[in-house]
Amino acid sequence: MSFSSPDVVSFGVTGANDNDEETPRGKLYQLVDARVRQLETLPGYDGHAGNFLGHLTIASVFRFADEVTKTYPYISHLICNAGVASFASINWFLAIKELAMDWVKAAMAPIYHMQEVGQLSQDGLGWVWHCNVFGHYVLFRVLKSHPAKYKTSIGARVIWMSSHEANPIFYDPSDWQLTKTTHSYESSKFQVDLIAHQLDQASLREESDGLPVRHLTVPPGVAGTNIANVLLGTLSSIGMFLAFYIARFLGSPYHLISAFKAAISAVHLCLVPLALLPTASSPELDGLDPTTPVEVGVRYISQCDRWGKERVGTMKLALSKEQEKQSDELLRTSIHSIL
Repeated sequence: MSFSSPDVVSFGVTGANDNDEETPRGKLYQLVDARVRQLETLPGYDGHAGNFLGHLTIASVFRFADEVTKTYPYISHLICNAGVASFASINWFLAIKELAMDWVKAAMAPIYHMQEVGQLSQDGLGWVWHCNVFGHYVLFRVLKSHPAKYKTSIGARVIWMSSHEANPIFYDPSDWQLTKTTHSYESSKFQVDLIAHQLDQASLREESDGLPVRHLTVPPGVAGTNIANVLLGTLSSIGMFLAFYIARFLGSPYHLISAFKAAISAVHLCLVPLALLPTASSPELDGLDPTTPVEVGVRYISQCDRWGKERVGTMKLALSKEQEKQSDELLRTSIHSIL
């Protein structure tokens, strides 16, 4: 996050409005406050630092967007990284079974986390869907014209935070607010993959006098964060980190363990010129089995070696014709919800 230029706006998007000093949001505020105090000692500082948003209500998204559009002439980077999960408990029998069958997968994309069903946000929407999907989509829609105004050779981009747990197996298109599924987190991240791919393809098809606004999908590396705090005590937290280290020892390139290192893919996509990134186009899906996934793009992922040395890699994004149709329907439903 940089505040060195008055022409650039940087802001964080979070999934909650808890400003306690021990929460990630509280720690981010402390970091920003320290940086602002440092900048205030420099000549030419214009007083602009950043804007922070919580997704607890859609009204707050509109207020935030209104403030940004009135204050700044363009947006170069929009990072949609809010993530919540309605974890309730751990199915320990299933956890042991998964670890015995495939330790790396169990420590990367577990299905033994039991989740609450039917939780609603203050706006009466599915809570996990509201925070992980809809809030981001609304924010992009209301700010859409601002990234398009960024005309430098670097290019504007929207970075969508996905997950290794994104899984179409649990997704029911008729339950698009994810209020009936027992795997709302995995389904919400799959929806992020669908929406980001659909928006990226639409942007690439648009005629523009400059670089198109890219929509890039990023699954961060596996790291110990507070998203699972409700499930873990002191001993189980130690067990979680031990499981991560064992997975990395067994050859997993995805267990960076440190949140700082796990963010390398998102940081890379913030800095790299868009001209250096591939522009995969969707293949012709007519004539194929509508349920057969085919490669339609890439996701940029954080990786490491056995010693934890971080790097950026890619992972194929595969969707079927049926899932492409689900993506169209999801966007139309979301747009209708805004209007």
